[in-house]
Amino acid sequence: MGLKSRQMSRFYDIDAANAAIPELDGIVAVLGEQRAELVRLRDEVLAAGSGSEGAPAAVSAPTGSGEAPISNDLRLIRLRMQGLIDQMAAGVARIDALGLSLRDIERGLVDFPALVSGRQVWLCWQYGETAIGWWHDLDAGFDGRRPLAELA
Repeated sequence: MGLKSRQMSRFYDIDAANAAIPELDGIVAVLGEQRAELVRLRDEVLAAGSGSEGAPAAVSAPTGSGEAPISNDLRLIRLRMQGLIDQMAAGVARIDALGLSLRDIERGLVDFPALVSGRQVWLCWQYGETAIGWWHDLDAGFDGRRPLAELA
């Protein structure tokens, strides 16, 4: 989805955006941790699939399933990965319910829809920032963000 394609149904002013940051900060922190764990588990699965020594013994796949045998450990890792994906989807849904746009989990980028003198813009926040200090046009991304002082 492009930066511009999302329909804005709610607009934030600076105070409302700043008031949402503590909740958003917690959600984005957890999403970042979950993403890192998912990447780690993915790498573990890939390493196990490469036939590395010390890989857990394989168990048979269900007869007629057409699947290659996988180990119990690998099955548990895949279940853990699916659990993380489900938890992450819930976190993203919480951000979406606030009317915000999550742009990048790894960098912790979130945009708040705003209306300034009849013009739609994004108030831009990055994980670790304690207050909204940046904005950008609808069709610009993080690289196009400018200080709030320039918003007129």
